[in-house]
Amino acid sequence: MSLSHLIATVCYVGHMRPASGTWGSLAALPLAWGLHLAGGPLLLAIAIIAFYIMGFWATAKETHGSDNHDPSEIVVDELVGQWIAFLPVSIGAAHVGAELTALWPGWIAAFLLFRLFDIWKPGPIGWADRKGDATGVMLDDVIAGVFAAIGVVILAAISHGVMA
Repeated sequence: MSLSHLIATVCYVGHMRPASGTWGSLAALPLAWGLHLAGGPLLLAIAIIAFYIMGFWATAKETHGSDNHDPSEIVVDELVGQWIAFLPVSIGAAHVGAELTALWPGWIAAFLLFRLFDIWKPGPIGWADRKGDATGVMLDDVIAGVFAAIGVVILAAISHGVMA
């Protein structure tokens, strides 16, 4: 297989069935944890940008000449979106000097909110998805990740009494 296929499917995770997008999102979590341990939120943010660029390239290459602009095995977009959703958890852990595993409710919220927005596709997420090209494939998950990250921050604020 090609490098573009390896990137687009996140080392073949995208071929897992059923619900390849959910498998891609699940695979993103231990990778985010490793990035956080290796370099904190800054390394995670750099990886988000790098994998967005690589994911765009790989998606464009994998879908070139195909009628299907978003094949289910392409899950690099879920990886990027899930990392964006997880970024507030990484920032929070670094800010308070806590072990990342201590913020497990944030992990769950990031995962569930990202999957909710990725599947539901409200407003700008649906708009991006309908673009029908590699930009749309990547961008809808970026926006879903931002929505989920905002949700994670709101839930953390509620949990910690900031919004009480």
